[in-house]
Amino acid sequence: MANEDDDRPRKAASHEIGQDLSMLSVEELTGRIALLRGEIERIEQAVAKKRASRDAAASIFKS
Repeated sequence: MANEDDDRPRKAASHEIGQDLSMLSVEELTGRIALLRGEIERIEQAVAKKRASRDAAASIFKS
């Protein structure tokens, strides 16, 4: 008989800064690294977009 938990969707991986990592497997840690790298890339894109907007506004007011 299958465990009822096997049919339930798994919670999406998340990470909390400073979280205890000792109980995580190598695969889970590798997944966290991928998750955080993706988040870093997303944040860097947001920063670049905001800088471009700021620079565009600044160039208008310098005229």
